[in-house]
Amino acid sequence: MSFLVNKNYGQPTAHVTRYALRLDGFASLHAGYAGGEMVTRSLRFKGRAMEINFSTSAAGSVRVELQDHNGVPIPGFALSDSREMVGDEIQRVVSWKAGADVSRLTGQPVRIRFVLKDADVFSFRFRE
Repeated sequence: MSFLVNKNYGQPTAHVTRYALRLDGFASLHAGYAGGEMVTRSLRFKGRAMEINFSTSAAGSVRVELQDHNGVPIPGFALSDSREMVGDEIQRVVSWKAGADVSRLTGQPVRIRFVLKDADVFSFRFRE
C-alpha cells in the first residue's frame, strides 16, 4: 500500500513524497545487526508446516527452534537443525535439516524461539 503526500504546497520546494506499507507488516519483532532472540509462551498448534512473514537485510537472517514446554529444544527442531532464512517473504515455510513437517508435534505444548540478525518477523502460523 502506498501513500502520496504533497509537501511544501505553493512553495518553490514543493514535492511529493511516497510512503509505502509492507503487506501484512504493521508491527514486528525486530533485531539489528548485533542480533537478538525471543521465545514465545507455550502454545499448542494443529498443522503440518510453520510459516513466517519476515524480512532480512542481505547480511541478516532468521532461524527458528521449537522447544518443549520447559524450554528444552525438541530433537530435530533445535537451533542447530534450523535452516537459515534470508529474504523478504510473507509465507515462507520454516524448515530444519530433516524437513518442514511439524505434524508429529500437533497438540503438544511447544515454545518457539526466534533468533534474528538484522531482521524482522511480522507473524507466524501453522497450516495443513
